[in-house]
Amino acid sequence: MTDSYRTILIEPDAPLKPNWGAACNGCGVCCLAEPCPVGIVLSRRRNGACVALQWDSVSRQYRCGAVANPQAMLARVWPAVWWPVRSGFAFLLGKMALRWIAAGQGCDSSLEPVSPSETIVNKNESPTHHD
Repeated sequence: MTDSYRTILIEPDAPLKPNWGAACNGCGVCCLAEPCPVGIVLSRRRNGACVALQWDSVSRQYRCGAVANPQAMLARVWPAVWWPVRSGFAFLLGKMALRWIAAGQGCDSSLEPVSPSETIVNKNESPTHHD
């Protein structure tokens, strides 16, 4: 199996990713890497950071906008023609998003973040040194 790496940009004050199965601490790693089912709908993509992910600088945690403020999230991603019906959908989105993000189920991300200061070297190659 080949190791695979990709770059995700994480707020410097974000908490470290918890172990798999441990309580979510708002690290954001999973949502920065790829959207969950509700994020796919809101982001209109399957890869990359979720558009619903929001950084809360006060609590220094990432939060799902579909849960924290579904009305504002729908206003952001829906065309203006749909805005008159967004209140009803926002209530539904807020409830469904809790299930879709597996709230209360613990960390389900197998991703292991690596600091940019750590050097990643292919196991079959020796590191090179440049003066």
